[in-house]
Amino acid sequence: MPYPASMEESKRKVEETRPKRLEKGLLSRIPAEEREALVNKFHPDYKKEQFRELRIGPSKGSRAPLEIADLLEGNSRIDPDRIDLDKVDFDVDVLVVGCGGAGGASALLAEENGANVLISSKLRLGDANTIGAQAGTQACDRPNDSPAIHYLDAMGGGHYVNVPELVEALVKDSPDVIKWLESLGVNWDKEPDNSYHELSGGGASRRRLHSCKDYTGLEEMRVIRDEIRQRNLHGKKVDWVEFEPAIELIMDDKGQVAGAILMDLETRRMTIVRAKAVVIAAGGMGRTHIQGFPTTNHYGATADGLVLAYRVGCPLVHMDTMQYHPTGAAFPPQILGFLVTEKVRTLGAEIVNGDGEQFVHPLEARDTEASAEIRECKERGKGVNTPTGEVGLWLDSPMIDILRGQGTVARELPAMVRQFGRFNIDMAKEPVLVYPTLHYQNGGIVIKADASTPVPGLFAAGECEGGVHGRNRLIGNSTLDLFVFGRRAGRAAAQWAKEVKLGKLTLDHVRKWQREIKEAGLEEMPVSPMLLPNYANQDRPVPGFQPLGQVSPYTPFGDRAIRWI
Repeated sequence: MPYPASMEESKRKVEETRPKRLEKGLLSRIPAEEREALVNKFHPDYKKEQFRELRIGPSKGSRAPLEIADLLEGNSRIDPDRIDLDKVDFDVDVLVVGCGGAGGASALLAEENGANVLISSKLRLGDANTIGAQAGTQACDRPNDSPAIHYLDAMGGGHYVNVPELVEALVKDSPDVIKWLESLGVNWDKEPDNSYHELSGGGASRRRLHSCKDYTGLEEMRVIRDEIRQRNLHGKKVDWVEFEPAIELIMDDKGQVAGAILMDLETRRMTIVRAKAVVIAAGGMGRTHIQGFPTTNHYGATADGLVLAYRVGCPLVHMDTMQYHPTGAAFPPQILGFLVTEKVRTLGAEIVNGDGEQFVHPLEARDTEASAEIRECKERGKGVNTPTGEVGLWLDSPMIDILRGQGTVARELPAMVRQFGRFNIDMAKEPVLVYPTLHYQNGGIVIKADASTPVPGLFAAGECEGGVHGRNRLIGNSTLDLFVFGRRAGRAAAQWAKEVKLGKLTLDHVRKWQREIKEAGLEEMPVSPMLLPNYANQDRPVPGFQPLGQVSPYTPFGDRAIRWI
């Protein structure tokens, strides 16, 4: 739909202020001291009442969002006394839980290193947040760049609490990741001389963002998925099951991870997988809608990997910090929360308020940018209200063609153009309305540089692991993280599988967990992992539908509760 009359006056102000903004140039970056004060006051991570301490488990005493804390302390979906572990359905070297970029890379590298691999995919093979990644993948491969400079950028963006060894691995592996993806078939954007077309991004001091227009993650996932299928067709040892998420890990009597229980989402039939190593690559938690925020995440992003790892004794790190992307769509309501890639701002679009005034540099680090937007709307009252009650700010996308020449928007941002074009909004001629949206899980499972966890036989890669990005991730470091630690996890898991001797399979850790829940008085916590959110109107029961879980106490969209199935 085009913009309603109630928003047209504000849109006109944006158009009228462009000449003055062009003449004046961009605002200066916010000084470090002011930046810290801004984030502390306005970023959602600093709302103390929205967090609580974990009461049981290996990270007892640490803080997590209310929604995530309840999942982490939830009861298992299985009754351990009714599961026959002698009836093994799959017996493999490496089980990979999840198949986005990290899971796919793990599977490929594990197979290359001699492992027999099974992938458990909650939805279809490749359905993951990876396919929604738009802007690009960072890699320090230009003459004026280096791993040291990339390292300092990543550490600074993460507020210097990143795990140094993980950041070192991230930046050192980055050039090879770009070459590896290109060898699989990724069509990187190139300059006429065949060098990589690279842009800068918020918090980056060099141009190192490699892209495929504005559908980079989709292109990366295309080749990963094709490679998995081709290897399967040609007799290689990699296979997968779809719509069968892992609902519980299996241990052995030596304290090693030894597989997982999968559940068919349609029939609820359980599958027993014995594996010498397990890679958790189950992605993030956007669909828990922390603090009621809309999200960029796909429907399967419900923190399952955190729950599974935590229940077997793996600690978590930085679980009190999430990333709210500064530019999620605020209008039209059909795409509320959808990602508007940071690449729009790297190309020259400015964020302005309802009066067309620039109030923040467009390429501040994401937590700073999001905090400035929240301040502009909530404290200064200079946002733009939509007919559905949302508030947003203008991302002045026509500035791109003004600065870089006619046709730049269409050439560089074809996916974005289509996304808004469906609603008769031409972003090359009209600004788009945005507001921060829940985007990324900064924290997660504790890992070492080889992607191993403190629990023997368990590895983690991608968004579900923590420590790489500290308290705030920079643009393009997430897709880099997927492939750096996905590949490392696959290699390390295959090596572990060659050497380990599994003992007798057991679910004693579930029994122990259930005792802890009872002793802590947490019997009323929801069953977890969540698996999928249900946005159906809970006041209108669907005939024949019987939920698998409980109704969430959180109602992020007014009276439309999320039911965990």
